[in-house]
Amino acid sequence: QVQLVESGGGLVQAGDSLRLSCAASGLTFSKYSLGWFRQAPGKEREFVAAISRSGASTYYADSVKGRFTISRDNAKNTVYLQMNSLKPEDTAVYYCAATLKTTILDSSVGYAYWGQGTQVTVSS
Repeated sequence: QVQLVESGGGLVQAGDSLRLSCAASGLTFSKYSLGWFRQAPGKEREFVAAISRSGASTYYADSVKGRFTISRDNAKNTVYLQMNSLKPEDTAVYYCAATLKTTILDSSVGYAYWGQGTQVTVSS
């Protein structure tokens, strides 16, 4: 059974940092590209960041570029999202997802597995 479990969310002040983790099981982790998506209240789910199978390539939404960093540790079957300089508009439920695709990673299409999400709330 494939499982992706996010953790690390919480309530922080604007300007603070959080590090989200997503632990995977039930799949050959190194064969999957991984992405982070988020969904704010009343908004559609949007792409945040993605990372290639080896970790050599990363991709970011313009809204988080320069503030967020995605990384992975294949030995630990875990992908991370380091979030710095958080803004109230970053408030959302954050989801990790896994795909066998190697290209067009900024679309939710093709991400076969999803975690349950972790809430990030940034107050002003």
